[in-house]
Parts: sequence; structure tokens; C-alpha cells
Amino acid sequence: MKGIVHFISGVAVATFFPQAVQAAAQDLSFVLVLGGIGGILPDTLDFKLARYFEHVDYSIDPDPAAPDPQALAETLARALERGFAGEPVTVQLHTMKLGADLWRQYRVFFDTEASEVVVRIGPLVTTAQVPYPASKPVEFAEGRAPVDVPMRPGFAEVVVDIFSGPMLAFRRRNGAVEIVFLPWHRRWSHSLLLALGLGLLGALLSPLHGLVLGLGALVHILEDQLGHMGSNLFFPLTRRRVPGLRLLRSGDAMPNFFTVWLSLVFIVFNLDRFSSAPLLTPLPYFLLTLLVPWTLILGANWLLSRGRAPRISEALAVSEVLEEAEEIEM
Repeated sequence: MKGIVHFISGVAVATFFPQAVQAAAQDLSFVLVLGGIGGILPDTLDFKLARYFEHVDYSIDPDPAAPDPQALAETLARALERGFAGEPVTVQLHTMKLGADLWRQYRVFFDTEASEVVVRIGPLVTTAQVPYPASKPVEFAEGRAPVDVPMRPGFAEVVVDIFSGPMLAFRRRNGAVEIVFLPWHRRWSHSLLLALGLGLLGALLSPLHGLVLGLGALVHILEDQLGHMGSNLFFPLTRRRVPGLRLLRSGDAMPNFFTVWLSLVFIVFNLDRFSSAPLLTPLPYFLLTLLVPWTLILGANWLLSRGRAPRISEALAVSEVLEEAEEIEM
């Protein structure tokens, strides 16, 4: 989910503790904000810290003026074969920036049936990823390189267009090359151990601060498990991510909007019920703030979505984190 969603969720969790609400109201304590900090901290650690410590074996940096898709495909094929033969290999796919608001897009596809790596040079796009009309190159727009090892990609393709570009990891597992998207993301920073560690760190101030900070991070991790990529919940016992439930993705408007709405509903309710003179009655309040409006909203969304083409499920795992990364980059 988006960063603001994780932050608001962390604040909402903090308001379930009456001591936190009273401290914020009477002593101007920052303890509620601490819950929001815990909520956004796992992604901040990844995108502002962990990514820069990841070793890069291959740096693919195409020439924006004359990109060579065949050379890109051959480099990726060599990296795949090297990852199968020995230690894991990481590849950084750089973007092609042509101006302040102009980028050349390219796509990487791992064709398991033909045992090929395919790189396609795409159109010019804005930072909003809107393509310019008739900007797709006609000549030399595609490169193909054979791969002599079996591949196991976890997604259909990788789209590289804006900001810094994604990283891939190639490593041998069960007789094939496993292709991992953003290998530095959602590892130790999205583990139960990290939530526990933050709780202990916050406890240096007080047990309440520890609970708020640790639970804020835990809510972030659980929210991410609703998506596609999942998280390395049990680090350091394992280095692998636990697959997500695939119920939503980071860029879906409705889940993000609903989570913010739900968080605000609970924040207002908790602030009221822990005040000296509560005004809200639970049943009418939740009917008016949740059941009635969301029945109407979801019904309207269902009517509008009828007839739309279904999205390719394999691509959602990639788009989920790309949208999350784009927000943090901005």
C-alpha cells in the first residue's frame, strides 16, 4: 500500500491505547505520531537505506539516444546463466532519461517456452508514465538472446521507464534460475523480528512507546501480506519471502482509500471514547461511517468495473512494488 496509508494505519493503532490518547491530549506527547513512524519505517528503511547496500553484478545502462535491445538481452542471458552456475547474481536495470519530464521505456520479458530473454524498446513517456503519440521506434526495437538454463520468473515482464529502475536477482533453486524482483525489498525490514526490535527500542522511552512503535511496524507488514510480493516474515530463520495473499496491489485505489477511511474512522472513535465526555454511540457511528457509505461506494465501483478486461495476474506483483517505489522516489 501507499506510504500515507501505512502512516495513518500506524496512528490508528496507537489510538487504541487510552494512555496514548490521554498523553497526546494532556501532555502534547508525540506518541500517536510514533505509531505512524513505525507504520512507514519498513519501506523507508528499504528505499532509503537497504537498496544502496545491495551488491550489483551487472549494471545495464542503455544509451537513451540509441538503445541496443540485442546487447541488453545478451547481457541478461549471460547473467542468468552465471546465476545458474554459481552464486546469486544481481542486475540493476537503469532507466533512460531524455529530459526533465521525458523517458524512454523498455520492457524485459523472460520467455520460458522459447528459452529466451526478450528486450523491447518502447515509447517515450512522461514521468506520469503517459506515452507520447507515435514515439515508439520502428527499427531495432526488439532483441532476443537464447538461454541455456531453465528459468522460473515470478512475473510476466518488467517495465523500466521512470526514476531509478528496478533490480533483479538470478539464483539457482530446484534445478532452475529463480528470478527475484527487487531482491533488497521486504526482507529484514519487513520481518517479525524488525517489529519486535522496534518495540524494544521504543520501550527505552516507556512500555507504551514500545507497543505503539512495534505495532505500527507490524500493521505495515500485515498490510503488505495482502498483496502479491509478500515479506520475509521469519528473517533470519529464512531468507525467502512468504508469498502474499494476492488480494490487492499497492496502486489499487479502492483498498488504499478504504484503509485510510477505516483508519480515520477508528482514530475519531478512539479519540472520542477515551475523552472525558464521549459523544459517539458505537452502533450508529459505525453504521453511518462504514456500512452505509461503503455499500454505496462498492456498489458504484462494481457497476463501473463491469466489462473491463481482467488484468494479467503475473504482472501485478511487479506493478505493486513499482507503484510503491515511485511514491517513495517522489
